[in-house]
Amino acid sequence: MKKIRKLYPWTTSTPILATVLYLSGLLDNNVAFQIIAGLLLLFCVMSAVHHSEIIAHRVGEPYGTIILAVSVTVIEVSIIISLMTTGGSEYASFARDTVYAAVMLILNGIVGLCLFIGGRKFHTQTFSPHSVKIALVSLVSIVAFTMVLPTFTKSHPGPYYTEAQLLFEFFACIVIYVAFIAAQTVRHREYFITEEDGTPDKLKHSISNQSMIISFMFLIISLTIVVLLAKSLSHPIEDVLVSHGLPKSLVGIIIAAVILLPEGISAVSAAMNNKLQTSLNLSLGSALASIGLTIPTVSLISYFYDIPIVLGLDILPIILLVISIFTVMLSLIGGRSNSIYGVVLLVNLVAYIFLTINP
Repeated sequence: MKKIRKLYPWTTSTPILATVLYLSGLLDNNVAFQIIAGLLLLFCVMSAVHHSEIIAHRVGEPYGTIILAVSVTVIEVSIIISLMTTGGSEYASFARDTVYAAVMLILNGIVGLCLFIGGRKFHTQTFSPHSVKIALVSLVSIVAFTMVLPTFTKSHPGPYYTEAQLLFEFFACIVIYVAFIAAQTVRHREYFITEEDGTPDKLKHSISNQSMIISFMFLIISLTIVVLLAKSLSHPIEDVLVSHGLPKSLVGIIIAAVILLPEGISAVSAAMNNKLQTSLNLSLGSALASIGLTIPTVSLISYFYDIPIVLGLDILPIILLVISIFTVMLSLIGGRSNSIYGVVLLVNLVAYIFLTINP
């Protein structure tokens, strides 16, 4: 708790400074302020990680990881919807591309780093295979409904769903995600926690309700300003990429990576502390929240406001996604991990980025 109190000043002041800079309008065509904004963005990510850890200690696992995952997803949804409603057909595939990038970064990048770093430090780490099976079974079904089947359905030409299919996809994803959350928090909660997660009563009660509320408020502020700054810096980043002959699609990967930094840092930190179960709860839970909440919500908005939305992936992204999910399944099926699994997943991540640049 001494560490937590020591960190409070900058973890509350940095998001406020970043918000003032964003609202000032100084980021337009000003390289110096854009660099400052980039630095503040990174500090806001660290602030979000700090406040999420306080909340996680106060409410206990697995609720702490759920709060962080859902918070990021809600902000992700709001940004996607705002761009789609104002950008029209130009952003028809924005939701699909953003969520696809997030899932690939989570499965290969975050999970891969956790397995590699944890394996290098502790040789072998254990976790509950039941929790992984529940998460991956849910993830496979939601991925199929949202990003694979639209490519092959025949009612509408192209990677689109009809209105009836959109509604079916919405209810199917929500039912699966609710069932997963029920299993994680009530029905099979013991699969998702370790003995260490259930014992820190002193730490839990040492964090007051007031501190938890403050941390929750600054978690939302930090995550919001991270997304807004990432959005503001997307055009300068795009200009730099284009000037070096790189595809614009890399912007989506960069923005998704920035948005996922709080979850990624928390997951890797847990793996370094020999809490791989917490890392997997956060990683796989984030992937499920990202695709299981974002796509259905955007689909529903598209249905009611008649906004064009492209959902189906092309064949190459589908193959890369299948390889990623299959590799994660094989890596986590036995309840024990080592660094070799992490190496393979990180190679998958490099292949994904490489094939995005050189399709």
